[in-house]
Amino acid sequence: MTMPVRRIRPRTGRRSFDLRSTALFFVLLALLLCVLGFAVRTLAGTAERRPAWVVVLCLAGLAAVLGWGRRRRRLSGARTARRAAAALEEGVHTALEEWEAPAADTPSAGDRYVAASPGYDRAYDYDALDADEFERAVAGLCERDGCTGVEVVGGAGDLGADVLAVAPDGRRVVVQCKRYGDGHRVGSQDLQRFGGTCYTVHEADVAVLVTTSDFTAPAVEYAEQCGIVCFGRPDLLAWHDGTGPAPWTLVDGAGGC
Repeated sequence: MTMPVRRIRPRTGRRSFDLRSTALFFVLLALLLCVLGFAVRTLAGTAERRPAWVVVLCLAGLAAVLGWGRRRRRLSGARTARRAAAALEEGVHTALEEWEAPAADTPSAGDRYVAASPGYDRAYDYDALDADEFERAVAGLCERDGCTGVEVVGGAGDLGADVLAVAPDGRRVVVQCKRYGDGHRVGSQDLQRFGGTCYTVHEADVAVLVTTSDFTAPAVEYAEQCGIVCFGRPDLLAWHDGTGPAPWTLVDGAGGC
């Protein structure tokens, strides 16, 4: 009697879909992406502050790639790996030396403008100042040279006045500051706007326009008509160094358009 043979289906090795395992996988993947994003952000911030660490990390990554490739392929890369390890060690030592070394003295915004004290003659670059710092620098020069009641009033609604002061002889000084580059000269329109308020609104005895640049010919002509002192870059540097006069000493009496 012949017995029927039962066919055995071959196993394909496929697993049935598991919702729990799939959800756990995506949760772990999201956590991994968050950790990687945080690590990249942290490394980017560290790279800005300590560029040497970028070199260290690159060398470490190179050494890891070489080691992984040697294990996978069994190539004769032992000499290359040793060189990479030596370079990594040297890079780590360099980074540690830079980390332990005191940071270079970077002048803050408060250190870059003139200290308000008589006899202060420290040189610095006016071009490194922004508009607000330049106004405070001019105020510092006024106070250094004996002015009282020095006040920085520049900003929105200043009506053309950036610095107010009282000269040593009692005259009211109104200063407008123009932080311009070499290629941007103060024009007649700047002088006209200042001339329209310095005497009538601010009641100046001495009106001064100080700039890190220069003045156009129409601006100088208008200033002479209105009695406004034009203080360009050479005058400013001479005032700062003490080799030139303060602007209020160039006007004998009150001006006005």
